[in-house]
Amino acid sequence: MNRLMVLAFALLFSALAMAEGRSLPDFSELAERQGPAVVNISTTQVIRGQAQMAPFPFDESDPAFEFFKRFIPRLPGGLVPRDLENKSLGSGFITSGDGYILTNAHVVDGADEVTVRLTDKREFKAKIIGTDRRTDVALIKIEATGLPVVKLGDPAQLKVGEWVVAIGSPFGFDNSVTAGIVSAKGRSLPQESYVPFIQTDVAINPGNSGGPLFNMRGEVVGINSQIYSRSGGYMGLSFAIPIDVAMEIQNQLRASGKVSRGRLGVVIQEVSKELAESLGLSKPLGAVVTSVEKGSPADKAGIEAGDVILKFDGKAIANSADLPRIVSATKPGSRSVTQLWRKGTIKEISVIVGEVSDEKPTTLKPQRSSKAPEKIANPIGLVVSELTNEQKRELRINSGLLIEAIRGSGQRSDLRAGDVIIALINKGGATEIKTVDQFNKLLAQFDKGNNVTLLIRRGDMQTFITVKVLNGN
Repeated sequence: MNRLMVLAFALLFSALAMAEGRSLPDFSELAERQGPAVVNISTTQVIRGQAQMAPFPFDESDPAFEFFKRFIPRLPGGLVPRDLENKSLGSGFITSGDGYILTNAHVVDGADEVTVRLTDKREFKAKIIGTDRRTDVALIKIEATGLPVVKLGDPAQLKVGEWVVAIGSPFGFDNSVTAGIVSAKGRSLPQESYVPFIQTDVAINPGNSGGPLFNMRGEVVGINSQIYSRSGGYMGLSFAIPIDVAMEIQNQLRASGKVSRGRLGVVIQEVSKELAESLGLSKPLGAVVTSVEKGSPADKAGIEAGDVILKFDGKAIANSADLPRIVSATKPGSRSVTQLWRKGTIKEISVIVGEVSDEKPTTLKPQRSSKAPEKIANPIGLVVSELTNEQKRELRINSGLLIEAIRGSGQRSDLRAGDVIIALINKGGATEIKTVDQFNKLLAQFDKGNNVTLLIRRGDMQTFITVKVLNGN
């Protein structure tokens, strides 16, 4: 029944399209012209295992023991080496006739051997020129000349609803063609702050990774990189890296084998409607700075927690996710102008962009005070206490209040017991919080129903959280 319904809808859609003088797109010419520039990539990774006891089923007095001893290598102590080979498949596409190929970093990352197979069945061993895990882009090379190459398009010209085509090797089936439409542009994904993904409903499965996404002109507009799936297979949500982002990475990898990125040294978050009202902004836009790393380019330039970055290097910051992409694409050492909102006015600050390092930040864990909670919560439903000297040293801060309990409207916010209140934010800027008495006096200035924005320290991160006042003037 379901199959009949699907067929009926398909026939109805086709009939309506033909009645309006339109027909469904034909991808055959695109596949024929661009397919030869798409390659299959297979990798082998040798996983060195620990030596294990040989499974000899014979005693040393058994004649068969001598036979097995000769043909199964043993280490001192009666152990045998155990290595495993991990094989994987992916896709890629040729960007230059002398053998340079783009793919995903996760396709070749950690591989001991990379093999590229062309559509004419020729196989080549490939050299990894470089990988960039932050964008999931890799550049490899095979020793060949006169190869077919793809044409590159402009992702900025893509429109939501436009037809797009993927060619790759899902589950090892070479040169498989799938089609769909652009579902969204500039999509941000968790833990992926450097790529404005193109979202499509093109069928992408394991093995498609690293393959090209084409527009209807046969131009590559992206690299198929990720899918959203609960089953491990295609569910209608596929994400591609815009080709302009990938080509910038390729140019750096080809020149130096690594990628350098600009860096400010700030932690940011999205500007919500409530936060915009607290800061006096007419509408929620930009990226609000929750903390500034000491000694960083932002710190040296004078950027402060509570500032809202509206533009960087002349480029508007519509959403907080825009800032990391724009800054990272800026050459380290260059001077850029940052436009920001501070205490109700717009300022411009010149900053010398730093360079991103691979160092991991130190994780800080705030300790909860052993002091008994106050009996009465403050007007926003928080029971707070002043930090001990030991807690200040561990968190490397000079002041703040520990949230010991949350009641009333505070329970409807994102606040948690164990959070540390660093500052209170209003249109006049940020006020550093030092004592319980000072904090309660500041809260008393707000009328009932008003929103209060707090700068919160949680572990090694800082964030702004807005809470509604329960009772006030």
